[in-house]
Amino acid sequence: MRIAHFIQRYPPALGGSEAYFARLSRFLVGKGDRVSVFTSTAVALAAFWGRSPQTVSGGVTVEDGVEVRRYGLVRGIGRRFVLKPLSLIPHRLWQCLTLPCNPICPGMWRDAGRADLAFDMVHAAAFPYAWPIACARRLARRLRVPFLITPFLHLGDPADPKDATRRGYLSPPLAWLLREADGVFVQTPSEQDAVLGLGIPVGKVVLQGLGVDPAECTGGDRMAFRQTMNIDDGDVVIGHLANQSREKGTVDLLQALELLWQRGNTAHVALAGPEMPNFRAFWTGFEQRIRPEWRSRIHRQGVLDDRHKRDFFAGIDVFALPSRSDSFGLVLLEAWANGKPVAAYRAGGIADLVRHGRDGLLAPCGNIAALAAALASLCESAEPRSAFGEHGRSRLASEFHWPDKLEVVRATYRRLIERRCR
Repeated sequence: MRIAHFIQRYPPALGGSEAYFARLSRFLVGKGDRVSVFTSTAVALAAFWGRSPQTVSGGVTVEDGVEVRRYGLVRGIGRRFVLKPLSLIPHRLWQCLTLPCNPICPGMWRDAGRADLAFDMVHAAAFPYAWPIACARRLARRLRVPFLITPFLHLGDPADPKDATRRGYLSPPLAWLLREADGVFVQTPSEQDAVLGLGIPVGKVVLQGLGVDPAECTGGDRMAFRQTMNIDDGDVVIGHLANQSREKGTVDLLQALELLWQRGNTAHVALAGPEMPNFRAFWTGFEQRIRPEWRSRIHRQGVLDDRHKRDFFAGIDVFALPSRSDSFGLVLLEAWANGKPVAAYRAGGIADLVRHGRDGLLAPCGNIAALAAALASLCESAEPRSAFGEHGRSRLASEFHWPDKLEVVRATYRRLIERRCR
């Protein structure tokens, strides 16, 4: 099969959808398929709209057998102010192309209309970055081949009918893109319900789910991780690996820990991942007002390479992800692969993934006191931590095996291509 993938960023960019599409592309190449990835030159999200230097060169390369086409971005400080009014024009395709969050790549749109490109299947991700998905639709329509979307919907707080995150991801332009697709891959029952609620026929929706490869995230050095931060082996360490931001729960986590420290808890926290502007703005004030001894328990790790990521998971005792913006939560699977219990908000795909009271604890979305209580419970004793972690680990082989999940995608490709040929 000749397959075109469209994605807003691609490794070395860090992110769940980016890593997933890279894994899927390599899997398909390993099966003998030809894969071309259409993406932007951005490494950091801020490169979409600002003058962030975190970009790579444009052009065509071959990476792990995958052809990668990177396109330059239209950037500028005033770009959002121009796009916002333009996105209000009542034309769905136009609205998709002018969403202010978009990575705008004119070359990608131009190549999606070229007559000399030939593919059997076009597959795009991820919401809310509609520009690459609109380009994918253009290419699929020109070639008259199936057009698939993996939206990775962020559904926010299920208890809040006006949740801003859910409204944004199910906005009319993005819903229109889903209706235009020949198939939609979803990762959890909640995401499936949300897509069906938009009127997408049940026959177009494929419940896939994601996986984990324990070899990629286990086998780390616990003591090496702790020695770098001068933490005793008996101290409890709460780990958090994500884009450090309000949306991913970094701010809520620190506020919950502040409550614990006020009550005499001595847990440490290790924050790993790139720091987003809204977290850095929060940190400036938070660092100044908390006690020095509390500040010494916060360890900002930054971006981790593969070896240090394994050490991170070996070195922590609890993994926390009180995120409002995860469609699934792959890092939770990595925590379970290391036998670690998890604490999270009952929000998005995480609410489907974590079994409260069995492999982790869930708190109501945005309830910092309840999050603090969940963390305190996990900090109290090693025995329930171990039981939760082992329950999580026991699920991996049967529920979250990567080859099974990726084969679902390939089988869907073949089925739609054969149907189109008939």
